Amino acid sequence: MLAERFGVRPTKQLGQNFVHDANTVRRIVAAAGVGRADVVVEVGPGLGSLTLALLDVVDRVVAVEIDPVLAQHLPGTVADRAAGLADRLSVVRADALRVRAQDLPAQPTALVANLPYNVAVPVLLHLLAELPSITTALVMVQAEVADRLSAEPGSRIYGVPSVKAGFFGTVRRAGSVGRQVFWPVPQVESGLVRIDRYTEPPWPLDVAHRTRVFEVVDAAFAQRRKTLRAALSGWAGSPPEAERRLLAAGIDPTARGETLDTAAFVRLADQV
Repeated sequence: MLAERFGVRPTKQLGQNFVHDANTVRRIVAAAGVGRADVVVEVGPGLGSLTLALLDVVDRVVAVEIDPVLAQHLPGTVADRAAGLADRLSVVRADALRVRAQDLPAQPTALVANLPYNVAVPVLLHLLAELPSITTALVMVQAEVADRLSAEPGSRIYGVPSVKAGFFGTVRRAGSVGRQVFWPVPQVESGLVRIDRYTEPPWPLDVAHRTRVFEVVDAAFAQRRKTLRAALSGWAGSPPEAERRLLAAGIDPTARGETLDTAAFVRLADQV
């Protein structure tokens, strides 16, 4: 086994659970809808099973790996198992939470990854913000997180991840993945989420605007049981000011955050 040869033991600290089932990685690639014209950024390639499946169908894979041992051995694994595809792979040893566009050797058109479960949402949001060239993201995350990301307004599990992912594009569930395809076998089920970036964004996506919107979202969900008039009083300065801004955005001040879609949060942020 490759892990034994490399002296690798998966760690909870890095959220490492490696996919070893060939049918699963092929299904992920198919769900992503990537093809020969795509440059894919993959986070946490691990032992390379998804990497190899991607290299079969895309122009280039940029693998971002924080583990120095795995990053060192991935090119050799690809060379051994798919020698003709090795020149399509670039490995960037970096923390995906801190990687910047200038750190990558090419602009990716897609994100396809089995994300580390302990930082899945922050990594996803960071890369969507940092890499505007990404038009499609297909990620595998904990099933509960997949449900939250793709939840609709009014759902019990609709919250901060749902709204923030919806800021960048349309979000939907793209399938489920059982535990037995991983090593080590995790304690939870997994799910696939697909995000298609808006081809014509309905609002500005610049850093300043995104920051304003996300501040409102965080404030609205910090106290889920409160009405928006009360929950946003700190953000707005006072309950009357929060009510004024809510009414100006066409939002009922007695509503709660989980009833608003992303567009409503954008309108509210634009009152600042």
